[in-house]
Amino acid sequence: MVSRSCGETETEEHRNKRYEKLFRRLDGEARGYLDFEGLRKAFEEDNHPLRKSDDAMTVLFSAMDTDHDNKVTLEDFKKYASLAESQIQKGFQRIDLDHDGRIKPSEVSKYLAQLFSENGGRSDIWEQGKSRLTHFLQWAFYRNHHIFKDEEQDSIPYITYDQWRDFLMLVPRKEGSRLHAAYAYFSFLEGDMDLSSEGDMTLINDFIHGFGYFIAGGISGVISRTCTAPLDRLKVFLIARTDLSSTFLNSKKDLLAHNPNADLKKIRSPIIKAISTLYRQGGLRAFYVGNGLNVVKVFPESSMKFGSFEVTKKLMSRLEGSDPDRLSKFSTYVAGGLAGVIAQFSVYPIDTLKFRVQCAPLNNDLRGNKLLFQTARDMYRVGGLKNFYRGVLVGVTGIFPYAALDLGTFTMMKKWYTANQSKKLSIPEDQVSISNLIVLPMGAFSGTIGATMVYPVNLLRTRLQAQGTFAHPATYSGFTDVLAKTIKSEGVPGLFKGLVPNLLKVCPAVSISYLCYENLKSFMKLD
Repeated sequence: MVSRSCGETETEEHRNKRYEKLFRRLDGEARGYLDFEGLRKAFEEDNHPLRKSDDAMTVLFSAMDTDHDNKVTLEDFKKYASLAESQIQKGFQRIDLDHDGRIKPSEVSKYLAQLFSENGGRSDIWEQGKSRLTHFLQWAFYRNHHIFKDEEQDSIPYITYDQWRDFLMLVPRKEGSRLHAAYAYFSFLEGDMDLSSEGDMTLINDFIHGFGYFIAGGISGVISRTCTAPLDRLKVFLIARTDLSSTFLNSKKDLLAHNPNADLKKIRSPIIKAISTLYRQGGLRAFYVGNGLNVVKVFPESSMKFGSFEVTKKLMSRLEGSDPDRLSKFSTYVAGGLAGVIAQFSVYPIDTLKFRVQCAPLNNDLRGNKLLFQTARDMYRVGGLKNFYRGVLVGVTGIFPYAALDLGTFTMMKKWYTANQSKKLSIPEDQVSISNLIVLPMGAFSGTIGATMVYPVNLLRTRLQAQGTFAHPATYSGFTDVLAKTIKSEGVPGLFKGLVPNLLKVCPAVSISYLCYENLKSFMKLD
C-alpha cells in the first residue's frame, strides 16, 4: 500500500501539533525558546547528522530565528517549519520522477547529478564521486531507518514523503536544496574529511572556500585601482607639493590676504594647476606613473583586506557565540578595522616604494622599471629595510578607523537592506538579492565616510613615506614633527590637501571594488 503523498490529507491542527512536538524535542530544558547553544545540545543528544558542523547549525538557526532576536520561540519555529515544508514538498515532487509518492535511490542519484551539473560541476568529478554517493544513499535509506521494501519492486528501498520531510526538516538549504546540504554536510557525520570535489563541505573545500574570498578581493582591487589610477596620481601629487594651497577651506578672502594684488581671474585652482603640470611633464602617461606597482601592491592588499575581513568576522562571531551574519555592530566594525591593519602592514613596503616613484621628477632619463628599481636601491642604500617602513605606525593607526568605517558601514547597510527586503517581500534573508545599482551607492557612501574621517592621518603618513624626494624635499623625525610642520606652514587646511581628488577617486574606486567583490562572491558561490 502506497502511503499518502506530500502530506495532502494532514489537517492544519495535526500539522501544528507535529511542529510543537518537534520543537519540544529540541527545547529539551523546556525553557519555551531555543538559542544556538540549545540547538547544539539538542543535536548532540539526538545524534543529529549535523551535530559536528557549527556552520550548518548556524545557518539553520539563522533560518529558524525569523524575528532576529537570537531566540527561536514556538511561533518562530512554526513559521520556519511551514516554509521549510513547502520547499521540501516541491523538492520531493521534483525527485519523485514516476509520481508514485516514493523516493528511490536511483531518483535521488539522478536528482543530485542534475543539481551538480546545473551548479557548474564537471561530469568527470561526479563520476569520481559515485562511491561517495552510494555511501550517502546507504546512510540516508538504511542508517536513518527510513526504509521500506516493496516485494512487487524486488525489495527496492524507498522513502515516503513523511519520512523524507522529517529527514530534511532540520537541514539548512545549500544552493536552494536541502538534499544538497545533507549530501554536502554528510562528511561531518562519517568523519571522512578529505573526500570529493563536488561541493562537499570538507576541510579541503573549507580551505578552498575561504581562499576564494582572498582571490575575489584581490581581483576586485586590481580592477578598481586601474580604473581610478589618474585620480590617485593626482592625490599623491597634491599631498607631496607643499607649494600648492589646500584644495578646499581656502576662500578668495584668504588668498587676497596673502596677496592683495592678486588677479583672482588668473588664479587657477590647485587641482587644475596639478593636472596641467603633470600633463606638461609627461603627457597622459604621467597620470599612470606607479600604476604597475599599484597593481602589484593592490592585489595582495585588497585580497588581505576582504579575505581577512571574512576571517575576522568568523573569529569575532565565535567570541560572541553568534552567527557571522548576525555579528553585532561593534564586532563588525572591529573586524573591518583589523582586516585593514593586516592588509596595510602586508603591503606597506610596496606602498612606500610607490609613493617614492610618484614623487620622482618626471622629466629625467629614468622611467618605468628602471626608475622603480633605482628608487628601491636608493631607499635601501640610505636606510635599509627600515626605510621601507617609514610611517608604518601612523599608517596602521590610520587604516584601522578607515577600514572599520568602510567595511563596517558597507556590511551594516547590506544587513539593513537585506532585512528590510526580507520583511517587505516576506522571504528569507538568504533569498534576498542585492542589485548592482544598490551596491554601487552603498560602496560610495561607506568609502566616502571612511576616507574623509581619516584623511589627515593618511596625508601625514604619505609625507613621511615621500620625505626627501624631488616633489617633497622636506624631512621629518616622526609623526609629531610632520604634524607640527604641516600645520605651521600650511595651517589646518593643509591636513586636507588632496581630499577632493581623493574623494573623486574613493567614490568610484570603492564602488567598483565592492561591485566586483559581491559579483565575484556570487559567481564563485562563496555566499
